[in-house]
Amino acid sequence: MLVKVYGSAVFGVDATTITIEVNVASGIGYHLVGLPDNAVKESSYRITAALQNNGYKLPGKKIIVNMAPADLRKEGSAYDLSFAMGILAASEQIKAINISEYIIMGELSLDGSLQPIKGALPIAIQAKKEGFKGFILPEQNAREAAIVSGLDVFGISNIKEVIDFFHSGKQLKPTIINTRETFFQDLDNLEHDFADVKGQESIKRCMEIAAAGGHNIILIGPPGAGKTMLAKRLPSILPPMTLQEALETTKIHSVAGRIKDNVGLLAQRPFRSPHHTISDVALVGGGGYPQPGEISLSHNGVLFLDELPEFKRSVLEVMRQPLEDREVTISRARFTVTYPSSFMLVASMNPSPGGYFNDPDAPVSSSSYEMQRYLGKISGPLLDRIDIHIEVTPVPFDKLSEERKGESSKSIRERVSKARSIQSERFQDLENVHYNAQIGPRQIREHCQLDDASKTLLKTAMEKLNLSARAYDRILKVSRTIADLAGSSQIQGEHISEAIQYRSLDREGWLG
Repeated sequence: MLVKVYGSAVFGVDATTITIEVNVASGIGYHLVGLPDNAVKESSYRITAALQNNGYKLPGKKIIVNMAPADLRKEGSAYDLSFAMGILAASEQIKAINISEYIIMGELSLDGSLQPIKGALPIAIQAKKEGFKGFILPEQNAREAAIVSGLDVFGISNIKEVIDFFHSGKQLKPTIINTRETFFQDLDNLEHDFADVKGQESIKRCMEIAAAGGHNIILIGPPGAGKTMLAKRLPSILPPMTLQEALETTKIHSVAGRIKDNVGLLAQRPFRSPHHTISDVALVGGGGYPQPGEISLSHNGVLFLDELPEFKRSVLEVMRQPLEDREVTISRARFTVTYPSSFMLVASMNPSPGGYFNDPDAPVSSSSYEMQRYLGKISGPLLDRIDIHIEVTPVPFDKLSEERKGESSKSIRERVSKARSIQSERFQDLENVHYNAQIGPRQIREHCQLDDASKTLLKTAMEKLNLSARAYDRILKVSRTIADLAGSSQIQGEHISEAIQYRSLDREGWLG
């Protein structure tokens, strides 16, 4: 007897429905076709044990399982439940008249219990799009899939529940969540707060400007100055995610299997901080069967690279194109996948191999040559994509011992959101520009016009401080953001003056 069961495969951040045809006929043997990988091929052992431990058996006949379309490679163990239900129905051990109305996915344990799967959200989106009645999957993924309205999502813990549902008509309880209500409840649950940071008022101001304009930023300072602490709090002052951004972010984390059990929509902007030993494939994504990398997992959030010069040069260079295009395309012989990667880059570094500025009182001193060589590990083209460079100095004792808390992330976020709304209105006619960091030369000429006094100030600064040519556009973009924070339609001299301070690495003789 021939039975068709439906599963799904994830490519990039989208799902493709897979038709699983199971034919049980006279003969002997178990044949699985349709480009399955090793994890899929091993499913027969898990299915055999799971059925035996729940009062059923793998029939001693010729079983052919075809996964269509047969030219797409299938990977992972999430098809176990689909195969098992197809085999039971095709061997007439159970009645399953309406089995074709559901997407069925899940990895089986030997006792018949189910393990979570990857990509539940994109699978649910595709299932609704194709008109399936429901989605049967492990209970750990149920809240994630239930984000999609108009689709019955059944989270189950054991294969026996699915068998009883189709064979005996025993009802399963659908998982229902109010997506909007849950999302807006979690928006203000901030893990870190700028109120915890003592001192460093100038750096907080710099982080506020970076958040308001979406500018990439690098923090340069000795160990213990608070670079990591400040970076971790940057997501807390970024504007709250929109529902669309949350859906995009959740899809990527779902595909990568990074969503915790029983978690629905991600409401907080991601913060990713990979170790400096990371490979280029792990950073941008890829592999034999492509998976999203750290730059995609930080989509709509922050990617923090601590101790930037310690990263391999090849790893840093592969970020250049995604930083410009805000997406990364991974090509293989048979297919191409594209992952979104619109993130804010926050980098930190010590000013020298010893960790300190060129200071005779520093615990470890480095020569100017050693410091220049250390900084030379970061290429000019990468620095070109970082708008703000700021020096972070250690916090003095009297600031550390203060009882008074600093300004909260909530109040800073309000100013940042107001500035972002100004930018959204300004760039509403441009498809790929939403905030100041994304503008090109044409928009700079249009929106960053200076009066004569400001032009003179900028010219003087560039000549006296020996600022590089690449600093010119960056200063204009940052000064535009500073003006937006101040509610000024025109860039003023004080906005230019402040922006000039944030180009430390462009100054000749910065190292003394």
